[in-house]
Amino acid sequence: MSEKQLNNPLHGVTLEKVVTRLVEHYGWDGLARRININCFKSDPSIKSSLKFLRKTQWARDKVEQLYISTFTKKSPWGNAKS
Repeated sequence: MSEKQLNNPLHGVTLEKVVTRLVEHYGWDGLARRININCFKSDPSIKSSLKFLRKTQWARDKVEQLYISTFTKKSPWGNAKS
């Protein structure tokens, strides 16, 4: 089972931590520009965003993908085999 998690950059990261780090990095306006959902545009808060994202899988997927693309370090060598 642990082998499945080795390549999962979200392993051990809560949804609250994901949203908090994205807000710290982009701010609410920047986040709303990148992901067009009302919980980031209209009176945003961590609590209301979490409530929406826990119920709406497509939106959660977009938020998690933005987190991964923003905070996951990519190897300068790519996936090339030696």
